[in-house]
Amino acid sequence: MAVKKAASPTGQVTSDGVTKVLRQYGCGPVEFSGTANAYYERHLVFDHVVEPTVASAREKFEAVARSVRDVLSQRWMLTEKTYQRENPKRVYYLSMEWLIGRSLANNVMKLGLDPLARHASKEEGFDWLGLLEDEPDAGLGNGGLGRLAACFIESLATLAIPAMGYGLRYEYGIFRQGIENGRQTEYPDHWLAQPDPWEVARPGESVQVPLGCSFHLENGVLRAIPGHPSHLLGVPYDRPVVGDGGRTINTLRLWGAESPDFFNFGEFSSGDFVGAIVDRILAETVTRVLYPDDSTTAGQALRFVQEYFLVCCSLGDILARFQRTNRDWKLLDDRVAIQLNDTHPAMAVAELMRLLVDQAKLGWDESWELTVRTLAYTNHTLLPEALEKWPVRVFELVCPRLLEIIYEINRRFLGSVQGRYPGDASRAVRMSIIEEKPARQVRMANLAIVGTHSTNGVAQIHSDLLRRQVVTDFAEMFPERFNNKTNGVTPRRWLRLANPELARLLTEAMGDGWVTDLGQLRRLLPLADDAAFLGRFRRAKQTAKERFAGWLKSTTGQAIDPGSIFDSQIKRIHEYKRQLLNALHIVVLYNRLCADPNLAMAPRTFFFAGKAAPAYHLAKLVIKLINSIGQVIDEDPVTRGRLRVVFLPNYNVTLAERLIPASDVSEQISTAGYEASGTGNMKFMMNGALTIGTRDGATIEMAAEAGEENFFLFGLTADQVANSRGWYTPRWHYEHDPETRQALDLIFTNHFSAREPGIFDPIRDTLLERGDYYMHLADLSSYAEAHDKLGQLYADQDAWARKAAINVACSGKFSSDRTIAEYAAGIWNVTPCPVD
Repeated sequence: MAVKKAASPTGQVTSDGVTKVLRQYGCGPVEFSGTANAYYERHLVFDHVVEPTVASAREKFEAVARSVRDVLSQRWMLTEKTYQRENPKRVYYLSMEWLIGRSLANNVMKLGLDPLARHASKEEGFDWLGLLEDEPDAGLGNGGLGRLAACFIESLATLAIPAMGYGLRYEYGIFRQGIENGRQTEYPDHWLAQPDPWEVARPGESVQVPLGCSFHLENGVLRAIPGHPSHLLGVPYDRPVVGDGGRTINTLRLWGAESPDFFNFGEFSSGDFVGAIVDRILAETVTRVLYPDDSTTAGQALRFVQEYFLVCCSLGDILARFQRTNRDWKLLDDRVAIQLNDTHPAMAVAELMRLLVDQAKLGWDESWELTVRTLAYTNHTLLPEALEKWPVRVFELVCPRLLEIIYEINRRFLGSVQGRYPGDASRAVRMSIIEEKPARQVRMANLAIVGTHSTNGVAQIHSDLLRRQVVTDFAEMFPERFNNKTNGVTPRRWLRLANPELARLLTEAMGDGWVTDLGQLRRLLPLADDAAFLGRFRRAKQTAKERFAGWLKSTTGQAIDPGSIFDSQIKRIHEYKRQLLNALHIVVLYNRLCADPNLAMAPRTFFFAGKAAPAYHLAKLVIKLINSIGQVIDEDPVTRGRLRVVFLPNYNVTLAERLIPASDVSEQISTAGYEASGTGNMKFMMNGALTIGTRDGATIEMAAEAGEENFFLFGLTADQVANSRGWYTPRWHYEHDPETRQALDLIFTNHFSAREPGIFDPIRDTLLERGDYYMHLADLSSYAEAHDKLGQLYADQDAWARKAAINVACSGKFSSDRTIAEYAAGIWNVTPCPVD
């Protein structure tokens, strides 16, 4: 990445273009690498005190990453300076998860530093691709919720919208998944074991978080002391969020929990060395791990404190920022838009009221109007268990003032309900923020809807079902508050970075405008009938498959056939996502091949990836089943080479970036009516995979864009699922569908568990004795038929490529840029603030 002042016969980077790139970021005459005073060399020498020639791979990565941060730092400061000068309305996005993946390659790409990166690697003698492997995936998220937040904040920067993300700086991710004897094992994911070169600690902007109790150590266990107030410190760590082209660089602020006092000197002096640091232990526990195991009371309490901590820190910081450039509280909603990413930050309703009433000394009515106009809420689920409820006793212990405010909000709200619907006592019970039975709890979704001006779903079917089935009473009372904002993903990471061959082909075919306006991909539609284009399109896919196969071989030793159909289902393991349905179909195919070894069928490799919650025993058993099926298939000479099942452990963003471009088939097979939207489905679509799926989530809208004839849709609709609840009998399918019966019999007669007989009995109970709630057996035959059609199409490679190209061309709607533009216009009322 060196910048030289004169031409060199050795091929050093000397162009005016590179100099212009660095000048754009205010870097002055400082070079990136190649001299003793260049960024890279100085970081090795002064950060690590090591000669560049003997630096370790990790030290080289940190030096490169810090050098890239040096390049962007002045632009980062200019962005904030511009916001302070212009005083625009800003968006503040609160999320418990930020699944941002790795940052180095992404930032280099968006800053336009690729030529410098290639040159620096050559000049300094390090392997660029190997260097990227020394960056861990940030353990700040787990699933679609966090990945969506990461896409959104990137689009906000690309669209030059003044914005800031808020989250928690978890020291450990949810867990590092291993597979031993086919079973999921959990290990600590200590992603911050080494310094994070991207973050900037800002202890001078710490926020105090009041607690209604204190803690002491009793027999090695932390015990709460009610009525003895204490507080934590929230220390901010800022990460740059680079917009495409590097003109706007927004901030993701993550809060780390610390104790106000490092240790109690009196207790230490008296010999109680452990007791002296109990406050520090407590504080650090708050942001120690993403998603503590909530199957225990202690885990639930910690999760509650995490949510409270995020809200207190973020709201305190937001109002402090507002007050720097505004003195009139009446302007709050004209300058501030706060988006709650699901119910986790819903305490923001009560906390904002506390700050306005108790600290700003505003009246209740004025504070309430400002709160409602400032806050907005995104719902991400139709599962009742995911609509959080917290026991009143936990509020009483941790944040009693917020509980008082929630009681008052509820009292006034129920008064308006009774005035609107006189005599309808049952409606008031349903809509109350406080659930009285069986135990008193605060309904966080109710609080979020009542205390915000907007509640949006994340796909049209999700928004419709949310209004019709989940929060019907609220939709009737506040129809103007409900809206839909279908999710999207950033094409910069998920196409340009992840799939360079396809990205290059698209740019050569139509220019690079698609990078920031994905709707331009529709210009490719005429090329879906161009033989030359389709030939290059197929080669791009094959290159991605071969690259993935090579990576898998080099890292795990597993050999796969890049000429087979790559069929991928990569997502959190859950019954409604129906990895079990996929596994049952694989057994159907296995039975067919065993019955007819000469059966004409293209070789298939089925990829699974995803984590099961540690306490979700059935989901973990499904992982065991998948691996057991794969092992038997590999050992059977009839199916070896024709079917392959690969479970890829420790699914994360980086793995998705490798597998999605290589995939031919995208499995989106959730029970209809249960997937809110999905975003993996969109990533597969824009990378040229064909979707086999139910009419659920955003898959419905994807099929509408590309045409259902270019999808493989199957199964019950959401209405059919709901209407058949009363009479659905899974045993009917077992008795009347021969392939269903054969598949289940093979599993439950221990064909895949000869050494552990009976291990899959809980799956049998779930499917045949407990009603098959997610209707696997109802959809299995239809699913198998859709797969048969898929296999037939794959035999005609030109026809397959045509449909895949049409999918890419019609994926433009599913850019997060489009989604954010809709939020900006329809919910936040914000406009871009370009940084000049």
